[in-house]
Amino acid sequence: MTTITDPAALPALFEARLNAGDIEGVLSLFTPDATMRTTTGAIISGRDALHHEISGTVAAQGRLTNVPRHILDGGDTALLVTDWTMEITTPDGTRIAPTGTTANVARRLPTGEWGFAVLNPLGTA
Repeated sequence: MTTITDPAALPALFEARLNAGDIEGVLSLFTPDATMRTTTGAIISGRDALHHEISGTVAAQGRLTNVPRHILDGGDTALLVTDWTMEITTPDGTRIAPTGTTANVARRLPTGEWGFAVLNPLGTA
């Protein structure tokens, strides 16, 4: 796995790993205590819940495109705002492509590596 020394790398790595179907690779981008707000509005945390969410996206043939808007780095914490499109296949076989803007928080771990601590694909909604 890649050592992430710049929080700006996180959105592109998330996109690449998700699109490759690499669930463990996506999970490696999260801090151990990460929390995520799903696109349905549910708040999840813990490795099992995050694994379940990412697995569902991979199973729906998710194809993510991230376009970073800006990053505000405040020492050991960074706010990453990213525009996204996620193509997925619904249970009835329809292919849809919802879009949105994230408001994610990354944190530098004691190892110096960065990871997502809070993921909010719904941005300010």
